[in-house]
Amino acid sequence: MAKPKVIIVAKRTALDRYHDEGEDPRVRRLLRKADPSVRRWQPAHAAHIATLALVQKTLQRLGAEVWTVHGAGGRFDGKGVALVVTVGGDGTLLAASHNVSDIPLLGVNSSPKHSVGYFCAAQRSNVEQLLERALRGGLRAVALSRMRVDVDGRHVSNRVLNEALFCHAIPAATSRYILRFGRQAEEQTSSGVWIGTAAGSTGALRSAGGRVRALTSRGLQCVVREPYAGAGRLYELRRLDIPEGSTLRVQSKIQDACLFLDGPFKRVRVALGETMTFRVSDEPLLVLGINAARKRKRDDDR
Repeated sequence: MAKPKVIIVAKRTALDRYHDEGEDPRVRRLLRKADPSVRRWQPAHAAHIATLALVQKTLQRLGAEVWTVHGAGGRFDGKGVALVVTVGGDGTLLAASHNVSDIPLLGVNSSPKHSVGYFCAAQRSNVEQLLERALRGGLRAVALSRMRVDVDGRHVSNRVLNEALFCHAIPAATSRYILRFGRQAEEQTSSGVWIGTAAGSTGALRSAGGRVRALTSRGLQCVVREPYAGAGRLYELRRLDIPEGSTLRVQSKIQDACLFLDGPFKRVRVALGETMTFRVSDEPLLVLGINAARKRKRDDDR
């Protein structure tokens, strides 16, 4: 019987990056002083290394053929792979998800005291049990809706799990654009536009005034960030629900614009006059072991 193939995607900790990038003297001094700015680096690193070792050991014990990708942004081919395991936090899972089509993904929060793991069902205390269940198909998967993004007919991504941000390349500069949804069109000025999925609705979208959606919801949401409409005027398209099957269009009116997909993981330049389109993707992400009900909050619970 063939061994199941498993890919582990392990984050590089802050301490890893410090060592790999030449051990900056200033950082070295801060570490020696146990300065608050770096105090968590060592315990977070130690917890991560211990968790990663346990994941690798458990998968080998269970008879899996294992490849480990170091660095959340590392690319990999999932052909023939039975399971992807991310070891880090939600950021690691988000980055790895851009390489995953229909392969089940299990998130492991390697340092719960120091990182957010909202989509991570496992941690060191239960990872052996969950890995065993995942490999034999006994761990329930939740299908998280993702978003498709195109720029002037050029396909950019079909796998945006949380959100996209369109804004000026310089964060302090003003963003100008035209929003088009259905028969409505509106020229706006703001600090940018968030467009995201239900999975992303408790993060930046919520902070900008959006609504929390049920985790299994298939629609998208658009929220204008810090709108500026001038004295006595209000924008009509400040917050939009975009049902599955519908498309939101945003045309850039600035020369130096960017589209950020799932935070820092993918950055796309957008030229003056180019139009971005956003719609529900046909590639949901299968995340193992999470509770689909845990984001079912009322819209006014903010």
